Amino acid sequence: MTGFERFTDTFFNPDVLATYWPVIAKGVVVTCQLAVAVVICGIAMGMALAVVRSYKVRVVTFVIVCFADILRALPPLVLILLLYFGLPNVGFNLSGFLAVWLVLTLVLAAFTEEIVWAGILSVNKGQWQAARSTGLSFTQALIYVVLPQAIRLTVPPLTNRTIAITKNTALGTVVGVGEILNEATTAQAFSGNASPLMLGAIAYVMLFVPIVYLGRWIENRFAWKRA
Repeated sequence: MTGFERFTDTFFNPDVLATYWPVIAKGVVVTCQLAVAVVICGIAMGMALAVVRSYKVRVVTFVIVCFADILRALPPLVLILLLYFGLPNVGFNLSGFLAVWLVLTLVLAAFTEEIVWAGILSVNKGQWQAARSTGLSFTQALIYVVLPQAIRLTVPPLTNRTIAITKNTALGTVVGVGEILNEATTAQAFSGNASPLMLGAIAYVMLFVPIVYLGRWIENRFAWKRA
């Protein structure tokens, strides 16, 4: 057997690929479900925190800043392990899926809060003054005038952070979540062949490359509208 034949047999064995592609496809579904849940909940929570922070209540602001700093500083894997293996000791049992979803949602919320808050601060003070001079309340000025401009300004960094956090769904493999990496490594162990891992890599490329291009399109779409 030549070197090329050994390579193809190791990474592209047709029999192994045919046997395990349904398993990898199942992992793709779980990965998509987890990623969508994290993105929706994380961005919504982060934007809500940024809006609350705008009212500049000292105690609330302190809590939000601590939340954002701690969640951005700690590696998501450490938090996942703490929740999944630590909480049962105090009577709380989380499934692997729920633990990963909760951690990644909180991490994305922390980054989103800081990004959106920076966008709010970057809006010219005159926009606030003009909005208030028309009779709008602080909340109305924030929601209808300032926040739309801030969101447009934060589209590029928020898009990049969202893409990065969705790739962290692979961390679910350490707590038994049946996402792509978990299914691929399990199949590799049973088959004694690396073809399932290659199949998993292809699945990640097919799943996340369109997301990267979507993020680029969103950035270009909003670029000319920046305030």
